[in-house]
Amino acid sequence: MDKRTFIKTSSLLGVGAFVGLDTFGKLLESVAHIPAKELAANEDFWQTIRSGYKLKPDYVNLENGYYCIQPQVVLDAYIQHIKDINLQGAHYMRTVQFENKSKMAAKLAELAGCSKEELIITRNTTESLDMIINGSDWHRRDEVVVAEHDYGAMLDMFNQIAGRYDLTTQIVSIPINPKSDDEIVQLYAKAINPKKKLLMVCHMINITGQILPVRKICDMAHSKGVPVMVDGAHAFAHINFKISDLHCDYYGSSLHKWLSVPLGAGILYVKKENISKIWPLFAEGEHKPDDIARLNHTGTIPVHTDLAIADAIDFYNMIGGQRKEDRLRYLQNYWTKKVRGLPNIILNTPEDPARSCAIANVGIKNMKPADMADTMLKKYKIYTVAIDNKGVQGCRITPNVYTSTEELDVFVNALKEMSA
Repeated sequence: MDKRTFIKTSSLLGVGAFVGLDTFGKLLESVAHIPAKELAANEDFWQTIRSGYKLKPDYVNLENGYYCIQPQVVLDAYIQHIKDINLQGAHYMRTVQFENKSKMAAKLAELAGCSKEELIITRNTTESLDMIINGSDWHRRDEVVVAEHDYGAMLDMFNQIAGRYDLTTQIVSIPINPKSDDEIVQLYAKAINPKKKLLMVCHMINITGQILPVRKICDMAHSKGVPVMVDGAHAFAHINFKISDLHCDYYGSSLHKWLSVPLGAGILYVKKENISKIWPLFAEGEHKPDDIARLNHTGTIPVHTDLAIADAIDFYNMIGGQRKEDRLRYLQNYWTKKVRGLPNIILNTPEDPARSCAIANVGIKNMKPADMADTMLKKYKIYTVAIDNKGVQGCRITPNVYTSTEELDVFVNALKEMSA
């Protein structure tokens, strides 16, 4: 499709107005023949995707890593789910609540590339992984392997368990620009000994955006008899992968991030053979030891969030996982290439494009990250988040599919002015 034909198609679909799934479906059919990497740079196409979001005009939002807002079609469906369940009340809760949750979990399992018998819906990554850490059968003086840049909540839980069971936590440090995957794998390999009972690894480091070679780490750890738990908070529905291809034992993620589900939903994958090894967070006595449902007793929760999962998956599938990944990587490379190597600019994200996607971290020499973020918002109307720990000083920058290159140009100009 040439640009003139594309613009004509887009105009018929209503660029600039909120559009629905049927509209997006027609648009995506019209570009089905265009390779994902080529489409990643087509601003006309992504402007149409942008029209499906209601965006706050006060600032440019470059902090989607914490919480990705819903497109309007998902938000509208979510609000309708709230109304429907409120109308039905206890009748819904006592009749189809669990059947619907099971359907949502099955749809997530299909997207994740695993068996529906190995995945449950949780509230977020922290709950998912803490369930594994707290529910594992620890013995005194067991040892675990973690990384310096792992998420704080997980490290806090390991510290708590260490206090209860006299565990030893060995910490490795991941280089921002490794020479190869093997360099990272060997860092973990050297930390393993016969006392190691679990290895935790980030699929994507939250403060730098670095993607780690999870499958290679898992295969290495398994060869030494050590199971692997993966923190996939930022990877799921961000980069295109299947959990089954990772060879991990446990995988947790938050759906309010890159899948754009309303707040309050996450996933936990547990390899079938490991389900019986985990103690539930809340007691559940009516399931067989290898039934993952025994780990999913959470009490009464906002079930309308569960229903919105299907709507978010439909939207994600319409865009396409590879299209989304290529667009997000394109946006990150678009701005990082313009500032990498400039005086006083510090990039805390790998140079190799394959080792990151949407997330990057940038700092300015002799400027505190908090001051940098404050200036970005007050002077340039750009919202970011300051990162100042674990040897990383800068602002985390996370565009989303609705972010335009025009907005990134504003950000680049702000960086150049501030660093000068």
